[in-house]
Amino acid sequence: MTSAYSYRDDPSVPNFPDDKPLIIFDGECGFCSRDVDIVLLYDKDRLFRFTPAQSELGTALMRHYGFETKDYETSLLIDRGIAYSYSDSVLKVFELLGGLIGLAATLRFLPRFIRDGIYRVVARNRMKIAGRRQTCRMPTSEERERFLS
Repeated sequence: MTSAYSYRDDPSVPNFPDDKPLIIFDGECGFCSRDVDIVLLYDKDRLFRFTPAQSELGTALMRHYGFETKDYETSLLIDRGIAYSYSDSVLKVFELLGGLIGLAATLRFLPRFIRDGIYRVVARNRMKIAGRRQTCRMPTSEERERFLS
């Protein structure tokens, strides 16, 4: 685990506004893009920002935290300078969304090796489940300010 805001000291990571949680997702994965759509639907307070892992910022952050930058094994959530990966990222997003969907964060009671094992199986098969996009998800004009490049 790296210290909070460690990416600020990494010259390979471009500066970005980090006052809100940032979700780094595989923009070519249909499954991941649908996840972003779900967060956008439930994020009534416009809490989250997003960037595809394929963007300069996304790639730099994935590399900074030691993750593959060719075949993405996880999405990342960066909240208050701390990176969450695998099942922790999903559960933290649920928690931050709150409401009924936030109740899913109670799955933290499951041991991490079980949660992450399930996450990894889904991640390995995500292209079979939802297919590959030829391009990254493009935000609508209303969403554009929430997407970083």
